[in-house]
Formats: sequence, C-alpha cells, structure tokens
Amino acid sequence: MKIAIVGLGYVGLPLSLQFALSGATVLGLDIDSAKVELINRGESYIKHIAGESVAEMVKGKRFSASADFSRVKEVEGVIICVPTPLNKNREPDISFILETGKAIAPHLAKGTLVVLESTTYPGTTDEDLRGVLEAGSGLKAGVDFHLAFSPEREDPGNVLSKVSKIPKVIGGYTPACLERAKALYGMAIQTLVPVSSCRVAEATKLLENIFRSVNIALVNELKLVYGAMGIDVWEVINAAKTKPFGFMPFYPGPGLGGHCIPIDPFYLTWKAREFNQNTRFIELAGEINTAMPNYVINRTAEALNTHRKPVNGSRVLIVGLAYKPNVDDERESPSYVLMSLLTERGAEVAYHDPYVPVIKPTREHPQWAGTRSVPWTRESLQGFDAVIIATNHLVTNYQELADWCPCIIDTRNAMVSVPTKEGQVWKA
Repeated sequence: MKIAIVGLGYVGLPLSLQFALSGATVLGLDIDSAKVELINRGESYIKHIAGESVAEMVKGKRFSASADFSRVKEVEGVIICVPTPLNKNREPDISFILETGKAIAPHLAKGTLVVLESTTYPGTTDEDLRGVLEAGSGLKAGVDFHLAFSPEREDPGNVLSKVSKIPKVIGGYTPACLERAKALYGMAIQTLVPVSSCRVAEATKLLENIFRSVNIALVNELKLVYGAMGIDVWEVINAAKTKPFGFMPFYPGPGLGGHCIPIDPFYLTWKAREFNQNTRFIELAGEINTAMPNYVINRTAEALNTHRKPVNGSRVLIVGLAYKPNVDDERESPSYVLMSLLTERGAEVAYHDPYVPVIKPTREHPQWAGTRSVPWTRESLQGFDAVIIATNHLVTNYQELADWCPCIIDTRNAMVSVPTKEGQVWKA
C-alpha cells in the first residue's frame, strides 16, 4: 500500500516511519521545503527521532517527502497531521485542516481513504473537512471515497512509548469507512479501538486532554493552598501515589505547555456554546493553569527580596525552554510567558536549554526569535541574580546549579535530592 501523510512534525514524522517500517510506501507531504529536503537526504529534524531511522527508510525507498500535493493521486490513503492552534481570541483555528483538504481534494481518486488525526472539536471531520473534500473533488464521502478520524497519541521524549504499541482509536464516517481505516492502521498499529463515529473519536481525544488539564489544575491549586500552610505539595503527592488504587499522580508546574493540554480543552468549550452548554470545569482549570506563571514570578520576586534585590534590573535565567523534559519541542511553553512577564517587570532575561540552542520564530512570541541559549558554565551562571527551573531535563547538572547560583526558584522539584544551603531554593 502507498499512503500519504500530510504534516511531517512531531506526529506525522514518527507515524510515517512506523508505516514505512511496517511495509507501506510512505509519501510525506509538507509545505515546509526545509523539512522535505532534510527527509530526502535521510536526516531528522526532531531530536528524539534518530536520523538513522529516517535514512534507513529513505534508502529503502519506503519513505520520501514532497511539497507537491498533486501527488495524492498516487496513493490509496491520506493521513492528515496538521496543527490545530487557537487564534488570538482563544477560538479554534482549523484553517490548516481546511487548507489541506482543499489542496488534496482535486487529486483524490475514487476509493481513496482520508483520515484526520489533528485534535479538534466533534463534527470537524464529518462536516468541515468532508465539505471541502466533496466540494473540491466532486466525489461523495462514504460513496466515492472513505473518510475517518483517528486521534494522534504521541508522547515525545518517552523512550518507552512506541507508535506501534499505542492503541489507536478509529471512527469512520460510515461502517465501510471504518473498515477501510482499520485495514490501513492494522498494518502498523498492534491494537485498534474502533468506535461508532468520527465524532466519538474526536470527543475521545478531547476527554483525554481535558482529564489531564483538570487534574493538573487541581494540583496547581493545591500547591498554593498547601504552600500557604507550609506543606510541600510534592511530598504529599509522592505519599499519596503509594495508594495502589483510586489515585493517579499529577504534578504541578509553572503553567501548561505543548500542542495539546493548553489548547485542546478550549476546542470543546467553544463547540459546547453551540449547544447552550457550559464547560465550567474546563474553564476553571484553564484559569488556574494560566495563572501559574504569575505565581512563579511573584515567588521569584520574594526570593530576590531576601537578597535585597528587586526584579527590576535583576538578571534572571530560565532553565528549560522546552515544554516537557528531554525534548526539543517548545510549543506553547510556559517559559515564554515567564520570560515575557519578567521582561515587563524590568528584568534582564536569558535561558538555557541544550535541546533548544536557538529560538525559532513563533506566532505567539516573535520577539524571542533568534535568542540563543546561554552556555552552561560557572562563569555564565554566576552572573545571574536568580535562576528559575522551568523544565527538568535529565541532562541538567543540578548539583552544579546549586554550587554556582545563590537563588534558585524550582517549579519542578528538581532540586529535592541536591544538597543546598538554607534559603537557597524556593519552590514555586
């Protein structure tokens, strides 16, 4: 089988490699010519994906990339893995999905399967995407071509997470569409979870991410409550998770990051209004989580005050720009918010992250583009008045941080096992 995967990012690239490894011939489609060129040279641009894996599939002619969407006519199945951000009003932006649909529609052959993997609100696949595909192709979904939704379930940075072993939820526009999608994914994924419709599959992905958002908000709120009582919430969580039933640990932080948890819940919030439904848990969780960076900055101000220094004029280092440990993905990272808040209060801000040596242009934080990670040396770090640990990469030497920096604000409990001086570390 020859398939096309549209969008060669953190979801599309590993999925492409898994299908190629499973015997399919994969055509990767992307509007980013730099990604296309790197893949065709057998190189990876994502840190946790080995270049050797790309090179092996390219050399074996199992995987190639192109920016020519007309080549969809060559394939039997198309999987769409494009971004679904929020706009400046925190409303769903499905323009990437619709533009992809418009680009591939004129080239769809009868019998082709189209699967959307991008996280979105229920109804996107069988209403919005179906509409542009039918209008652009002259074909009818469920009759002339197959249509399905199967949410991505990537866990970047988790070495135990394998694409082939993550159960795949699949919903088809018709029963025949579902069967075709099951046949496609059955090539590469060990466990399939068929559901009754595209909308159920879309709602499943939202539930997964809303569950995380709400529970992270809970421990973030408890961090404030227990902190006021002089109780370490990290110690409480570690004790609670010894219960072998009825408890699942979640951990606080400086805010939410990544392409899922800060964004996806608001897709349902927006869609729910169409049905006159209120999503109070989701909105409250969003309020709590988005308030965390301000709490971290206030704790930083308290810490600096003990050294008789104001935030204004102080040099502050953010350790960790990526949104989670051990990856190079900094989308929606709370570190950007921390850097902006500190700058607004007059601080001189820098960052260190071995996985993000230079900040690339982003839509939300364009002012930081081109900023480089400061070197991890005694001379460099001793020049900062305060250091905020925003991401706890395993490669970070926290003992050196303790030896070199007198004022550390720890949002990840990274310093818990490191010998430090009294008053040196402030948990936030």
